[in-house]
Amino acid sequence: MSLVNLAHVCSHLNNASRARLGLTSIPNSNLHLRLCLALQNSGYISSVVRGGPTPPPQHNILGVPAANDEIEGVQSLTQSNVASRRLWLGLKYWQSEPVLGKLSMVSKPKRRINIDVTGLRRVIRGEKSGYVEGLRSPGESLYLSTDRGILEARECVEKQVGGLVLCRIH
Repeated sequence: MSLVNLAHVCSHLNNASRARLGLTSIPNSNLHLRLCLALQNSGYISSVVRGGPTPPPQHNILGVPAANDEIEGVQSLTQSNVASRRLWLGLKYWQSEPVLGKLSMVSKPKRRINIDVTGLRRVIRGEKSGYVEGLRSPGESLYLSTDRGILEARECVEKQVGGLVLCRIH
């Protein structure tokens, strides 16, 4: 798991939401895909589509099939086109403000921060636990990499799992 690449994705999403982009792309990796699906589950982004270097058609992003739709994206995955695969993300806005607030890394490449369930309970209550600041506002989220995938902190407490703290949304 490369936290350097994840830091680049966090800064890219911050810049894309500030620039009011409706659609942006990030490099395709399993970590990025799982994080984006967790963000979509939480309602921060509208869609996640795996594609190539060019943006997918609008109806694929919206999830509405077109009448003359062929089976797209069935190209075979080869060594030559693996590096060109991208994740296309639809960003959400509410009253001309981005839904995705400031996304910042908690764990760094040289300092990975793990937290257990008791520490997570403190963080959710708004208290500091080790290096992790508490969640103060209702819109704040904290994402962890666990053995059950990437989960939000409240889900981790419900499922009684701890893990590596990846990033937070202010």
